[in-house]
Amino acid sequence: MTTALVTGGGGFLGKAIVKRLLERGMSVRSFSRGNYPELEADGVECFNGDLADSEAVAIAVKGCDVVFHVGAKAGVWGAYSEYFDANVKGTENVLAACSQHGVRRLIYTSSPSVVHGGEAIEGGDESLPYPDHFEAPYPETKAMAEQMVLAANGADLITVVLRPHLIWGPEDNHLVPKIVGRARSGKLKLVGDGANLVDTIYIDNAADAHLDAFDSLKSGADCCGKAYFITNGEPRPIKEIIDRMVGAAGLPPVDKSVPMGVAIAAGRTLEMVHRLFAPSKEPMMTAFLARQLGTAHWFDISAARRDLGYEPAVSLDEGFERLAQWFEAGEMSL
Repeated sequence: MTTALVTGGGGFLGKAIVKRLLERGMSVRSFSRGNYPELEADGVECFNGDLADSEAVAIAVKGCDVVFHVGAKAGVWGAYSEYFDANVKGTENVLAACSQHGVRRLIYTSSPSVVHGGEAIEGGDESLPYPDHFEAPYPETKAMAEQMVLAANGADLITVVLRPHLIWGPEDNHLVPKIVGRARSGKLKLVGDGANLVDTIYIDNAADAHLDAFDSLKSGADCCGKAYFITNGEPRPIKEIIDRMVGAAGLPPVDKSVPMGVAIAAGRTLEMVHRLFAPSKEPMMTAFLARQLGTAHWFDISAARRDLGYEPAVSLDEGFERLAQWFEAGEMSL
């Protein structure tokens, strides 16, 4: 029986991947900082620890055939050291443990933000370079980790990197709650006119892509040592995406906006103030977030379709319907 480890197995994407691995009859482990009794109830062997703890990571990896390295510190705010420890040191520890215990396959979850330097990306493919400057620790440390994983691909360990973009859906504990929470408090605003096209990906499709990568990742395969953008393949105006998300929660469309230049300037000011007086509290806006909200960023996923056999099974429209049903069932409280 194949044994798989999912780092971050208790998270939104991690749980969805764990579910699919269990459905295949695989032996599944999770490595997370928190406790997840629901995973244990499903027969998942749960390991607790910090990715920056090399010994804890090695214990979880021992005896595994494949590792899905999903765990990371995400966000737009926080100390650089925290992102570095989780994303860079953590990935170093996963790679070292794979080498130590003879794991042959590693699927790494990255982010399209590793190539976003602040300018619009329209139909970008995997030839896009890493930018010279990053606006936030998250994309910078994810880019560093991604390059380590790609460089580690070889005869003993074959690797592939996935870059899913803005994952959302029922049970989301990050993107949807933040948008809906701000809408309910009257603090949600567009950056610019909201016409900029943005890619997202429904949770089921993001998880499926990881299983597609697992199935494709064999010695000599075209995907070995490569990175792939993963989206729904349906770029939409960001206003439509936000309106559909808040609409699923029974809220009206967003009707407030600020120019991107104003949002960037406000973000830089708030960053400075928070660093001085409230470093642990995330600002309402940062320069990185303003550029993410105000520019187009959508991607060509033809490489993933070709090399991984990836095809989004759930359309955005169907996903929004499922999200509305989830809210109607009262399964999310803010």
